[in-house]
Amino acid sequence: MNGVTPRPRVLLADDHSLMLAGLRRLVEETCEVVGAVEDGRALVEAAQRLEPDLILLDISMPLLNGIDAARQIQKLHHSAKLIFLTMHTSPSYVTEAFHVGASGYLLKRSAPMELPLAIEAVLKGQQYLTPSITKPVLAQTMEREEAPALKGSAVALTPRQREVLQLIGEGKGTKAIASLLHVSVKTIEFHKTCLMKQLNLHTTAELMRYAITQGLASDQL
Repeated sequence: MNGVTPRPRVLLADDHSLMLAGLRRLVEETCEVVGAVEDGRALVEAAQRLEPDLILLDISMPLLNGIDAARQIQKLHHSAKLIFLTMHTSPSYVTEAFHVGASGYLLKRSAPMELPLAIEAVLKGQQYLTPSITKPVLAQTMEREEAPALKGSAVALTPRQREVLQLIGEGKGTKAIASLLHVSVKTIEFHKTCLMKQLNLHTTAELMRYAITQGLASDQL
């Protein structure tokens, strides 16, 4: 034993390669970067394979958004701490992030100044929330705890329904979605029918638009 404390092992997840490169430079000053991925499904696989101490992830990612990726990682009983690093300032995103197990939430525009502070706090077992959105988040959290999710909202959907809806929003066809989720085409058609009924929508195009407006998919993809 040489007495050297091992550096925290960090996994990065963002769909922009330039952002990943910048994050790597920031994080490598104090941590060991064990991997970098650009979509939510790759993140879940990498988290299981690499078993990092900390995961820095975005919310808006292709194939599986960061919120649902975090939910799957938590179900796998990983002990990795989660810090969301995103452009989304809405309190609903923040409350959902902490609901699925996040220990930190900060904005990309403030990353160079706040990221070292957030990493230090989270690795000590604390929570970190960027100061710029603390007050509205507290109000949103109280409202969420007091009111049930609306039947026609994305929050009320099951995790699998949100997965299917995101992939529809990204323009994936039924066969492609079935292949990605390792289920039958009939199963995906069933989910689409349930989504249309639950959300009071009538076409695939309407599902695509809804996924985009709900932030589950991006019209830039």
